[in-house]
Order: sequence, then structure tokens, then C-alpha cells
Amino acid sequence: MAKKENGNTVKSFILRVDAEMMEAIEAWAADEFRSTNGQIQYILDQALRKAGRFKKKRKAKTEEEEKE
Repeated sequence: MAKKENGNTVKSFILRVDAEMMEAIEAWAADEFRSTNGQIQYILDQALRKAGRFKKKRKAKTEEEEKE
């Protein structure tokens, strides 16, 4: 199922995780004041960026960069 959140399409799916890993994710999420779902999204985002599989959002060019 896909839905719109903040202008982005968000897809839901079931993820099976062993109990030990889930406990570690839940503890990490609590340490960083995130929900478990938010923590999993954060972990995936960071892994995809590190692997070069997820394009970073481009920053708007500054006036000095445009002059060059």
C-alpha cells in the first residue's frame, strides 16, 4: 500500500527481524528519541547513502557558485 506523507509516496511492507536485532534497534531508537520505524528508516537511509545507492538532495547554489 502506498500513501502520501509530506509530499512523498510512502510504501508499507512487512519486515521480519529476529528478536535480538529488534531489541537492539528499539534500544538505539530510544537512545536517539526516535520511533522504531523512524530508526529503521534512518539506518536504511544512511546505508544507502554510504553505498552510493541513494542520491543526496542537492543544495541550492549560492550566488558565488553561480558566478563561477
